Amino acid sequence: MSEQQGAPEQLAAGKSQGGAGATYKVVVFEFENFCGKKVELSAECKNVIEKGCEKVGSIIVESGPWVAFERQAFGGEQFVLEKGEYPRWSTWTNSQTNNYLLSLRPLKVDSADHKLHLFENPGFAGRKMEIMDDDVPSLWVHGFQDRVASIKATNGAWVGYMFPGYRGRQYIFEHGDYKHWNDWGASTPQIQSVRRVRDMQWHKRGCFIAPTPTPAPAPAPAPTPPPPAPPAAAGTS
Repeated sequence: MSEQQGAPEQLAAGKSQGGAGATYKVVVFEFENFCGKKVELSAECKNVIEKGCEKVGSIIVESGPWVAFERQAFGGEQFVLEKGEYPRWSTWTNSQTNNYLLSLRPLKVDSADHKLHLFENPGFAGRKMEIMDDDVPSLWVHGFQDRVASIKATNGAWVGYMFPGYRGRQYIFEHGDYKHWNDWGASTPQIQSVRRVRDMQWHKRGCFIAPTPTPAPAPAPAPTPPPPAPPAAAGTS
């Protein structure tokens, strides 16, 4: 599309539908650790309360990706959910303003390629940065200290974060033009890291794999004690 639409218009235009042949399935649970009321979804859900859940406390994404929201009708803070298990709030965000979700929709990924243009000023003006088929944990080294005011998402779907290292509030960028930070639901033009969103249709793993911490070395085994000495021979008379 030539111009970015607001969230309600995007949904009405079918942005919640996946690419050709895409399938979506997510299982939501009312409480943490996959307990309480269970609901399976294969399409957008504007209000989980209408499905019998008071809230969403844990999630299993069988195929996706999905984007979830803290409020009904796709409002409030948003969170990307790729294939995998999310037993509690801290597994899908570190920006804990709430501890539940109330609406979800499939997230469209239109190709295996990813390309994103970031601009320092609204209306695609000022300093520009192009990102292609890569994740960027910090925009600081590229001259964007914290200001990204407009974005063109040319290929694929992306998620931007307020802070380096994929931390803080998340902002979703599906294919289209975002002339102003209000277009992606932000109140300030602050983005400091971005990454690609993976889709099972295009990526077999289907999810973002966070770096695994290096495990601590195993302790050395305890030395084997020497065998007991043989008993002394009995004396002769």
